[in-house]
Amino acid sequence: QVELVQSGGGLVQAGGSLRLSCLASGGAAGIDAMGWYRQAPGKRRELVARLIISGVKLYGDFVKGRFTISGDIGKSTVDLQMNSLKPEDTAIYYCYGRIGDGDYWGQGTQVTVSS
Repeated sequence: QVELVQSGGGLVQAGGSLRLSCLASGGAAGIDAMGWYRQAPGKRRELVARLIISGVKLYGDFVKGRFTISGDIGKSTVDLQMNSLKPEDTAIYYCYGRIGDGDYWGQGTQVTVSS
């Protein structure tokens, strides 16, 4: 049973920074991608950033250079450094892992940016 455990997040003022971390375990040896998605109230879950095992990094259009994804797919870890946070970044952030055709999700962590 693959499990993704997240840490980080919380409350920050606009312009501040936060860091999220995620570690996958329990049969996660076949992971080929990890990343982060977010979901704000009343909105669909959207891509924040994704790290592919090849080293390719993908970002949501709204990121615009403010966030940086890093990690080691081989060690099943991924981090997200978020800078220049805006109130519209407020959402629940979910760690994501992909093994073959299977998608796995972390427990979610609240990120709140006050104006």
